[in-house]
Amino acid sequence: QLSEDVERAPENSADEREGEMGVHEDTSSVILPDSELGTSAPSLRFSKTCLKNVFSVILLFIYLLLMAVAVFLVYQTISDFREKLKHPVMSVSYKEVSLYDAPGIAFYPGKARLLSCKHHYYDHIPPLINPGQPGGIECTTQGINYTDPFTNQTMKYALVVQGPRDVKKKELVFLQFHLNGTDQDFSAIDYLLFSSFQEFVNSPEKAEFMKDCESSYSSWKFSGGFRTWVKMSLVKTKEEDGSETVEFKQETSVVNYIDQRTEPGSDQLFFVVFEWKDPFIQTVQDIITANPWNTIALLCGIFLALFKAADFAKLSVKWMIKIRKRHLKRRSQVMNHIS
Repeated sequence: QLSEDVERAPENSADEREGEMGVHEDTSSVILPDSELGTSAPSLRFSKTCLKNVFSVILLFIYLLLMAVAVFLVYQTISDFREKLKHPVMSVSYKEVSLYDAPGIAFYPGKARLLSCKHHYYDHIPPLINPGQPGGIECTTQGINYTDPFTNQTMKYALVVQGPRDVKKKELVFLQFHLNGTDQDFSAIDYLLFSSFQEFVNSPEKAEFMKDCESSYSSWKFSGGFRTWVKMSLVKTKEEDGSETVEFKQETSVVNYIDQRTEPGSDQLFFVVFEWKDPFIQTVQDIITANPWNTIALLCGIFLALFKAADFAKLSVKWMIKIRKRHLKRRSQVMNHIS
């Protein structure tokens, strides 16, 4: 029995050695993948993390660039808006009419005398039968005396005549004046145009009305010995305060008058025609092209883009910090495991 026990003891010790060897082999087989992960897998993870970090940095710079562009657009938009407010654009529009409000034509004849005044249509003026002789005065006229608005001392006499109205029929007013001699080397009659003859008639202070007209409107001349043809056009200007001013533009053509009287003397004859140029009233006004609502909408869009870019940049930085911490943590775990 003792001999059998002795023989079994070496066999048991051999079995224990084989078991220990098996355990060592198992542990070595377990440690082997850990060693492999410590060499190849961390390097692969590090390369991916590096690429992600580089890509995040590039995205961050791109969004910072977009934010800079957005800030520049905000500055440029505000600057353009202020510039447009300071420099409005002149707008010209045309309104077609069939009848004008009859203008007033104020003549300053001096020593000259009105011989005839007639309304004609369709641009046709019949020849004068007795030039230099008094004829029919078929126009609405009114004389007025008032003081000169520039000197306040000189008295002036103005003969106000109602102008043409019907532009479609080419209504015109033909006037003839006569001046029996003059002390000057040339003879001319001054006149001015104002927008409404009816306003002059209805005005309680006609003298003050004419003083205001002479202060506001320009005056022109037409010479003796010629037939002067005046074509008028009306221009309305709207001011910034909402008021409206009216002025006339005119085209003047002068034709020489051949005096065929049997005994032409030293007297002078004046012929003048007033007609509307076209049926369009020109309206001029300043328009501010800067639209505050468009500017506000653009600024809102730019600020929204700024906040989104800032939010994305903030999230990108947090993500980069988180990835960096995770990488350092894994690296420290691997180093501790290896040690």
